[in-house]
Amino acid sequence: MASAPPRTTVGRARTLAQVYRNFGEVDAAGTSPLYERVAVAMSESHVALRAIEAAPARKRHPTVILAALHDLALAGHAPALAAAYAAANGDAAAGAAIDTLLRMTDSVLAIAGRRQVRADETGRYAVLYPAIAEAARRVGANAVGLIDVGCSAGFNLNVDRVGITYSNGQSLGDPSSPVRLTASIVGDRPIPTRTMPEVVTRVGVDLDPVDVTDPDDARWLRACLWPDQPERAARLEAEMALAATAPPQLVRGDAVEVMPDALARVPADVLPVVTTTWALSRFPLESRLRFLHRLDEASAGRAVAWVSVEGVGVAPTIPTLGDRRASGHSIIGLAVFDGSALRAEAIGRCWSRGRLLAWLADS
Repeated sequence: MASAPPRTTVGRARTLAQVYRNFGEVDAAGTSPLYERVAVAMSESHVALRAIEAAPARKRHPTVILAALHDLALAGHAPALAAAYAAANGDAAAGAAIDTLLRMTDSVLAIAGRRQVRADETGRYAVLYPAIAEAARRVGANAVGLIDVGCSAGFNLNVDRVGITYSNGQSLGDPSSPVRLTASIVGDRPIPTRTMPEVVTRVGVDLDPVDVTDPDDARWLRACLWPDQPERAARLEAEMALAATAPPQLVRGDAVEVMPDALARVPADVLPVVTTTWALSRFPLESRLRFLHRLDEASAGRAVAWVSVEGVGVAPTIPTLGDRRASGHSIIGLAVFDGSALRAEAIGRCWSRGRLLAWLADS
């Protein structure tokens, strides 16, 4: 009679099963029927869970493993899975996903181990555009150099090249752009319709930046999308095509350490505008304060602006307006460093990753 598996293994597998079932029945339900079926099937497969357990704990989440499987399908290494996704056949996709995982465990875990799942960045344009334009107005800048921290694929750096329409009829950006989005205004105060000045430098800072001109990196971005969401896929293709026409300078490394290098890439007569969108929450408080110190140091010779879109209380020096932490919305902050002076203000609030916003600043 075979001995029972170690208790710890059973416990981990059961916990992992619950994670995958919850992802399918809660996170994917109603949004991605394919991933709902695949995740639930994985939660019921002991051999699939055991294969996933070979990955480091932080790389076992369904979003990571499913993206790695999707990457293999897009690369042509899992044709049955690719066909099932193309046909939107949930049962076939579930079987093919588990089969691919078992046949290509090492490949799946290798992709999951070296890649970060990339979030949808599109909604951030609607918040960043008016905030960057406001930063330029306050400094009197005729040109800006954008430095996006946690840039992922650097889409935020094309904020001036997209078309944005707000629910109150206002619009910003390029109305002829292939990348367009809408956002809702909360409250009665309109968004300033000031045009952003010329962007002369685009710099992305990330521990693992994605180069949209690299076929493997571009495929990974596609793999991070759920396969039965064609509208999101079409939007990503448009964003990648736009980004490829003006690829940013990518600086790999910790933002605190490489910020001097990034700032040095902005010409001396141009206002550097550093942007962080839900990036600082990954930093310990000490690193956030050091990040602030880096910006302060750089302002010894010229003004530096920082536009932050972070959870309540995450961005140092940015007022919280009396809002509670973890309240479900974020604060849009603007800080201008100018020699010994620091002017920091909360200029708005936003929800749903920038798709709803309330403008607060007098401008």
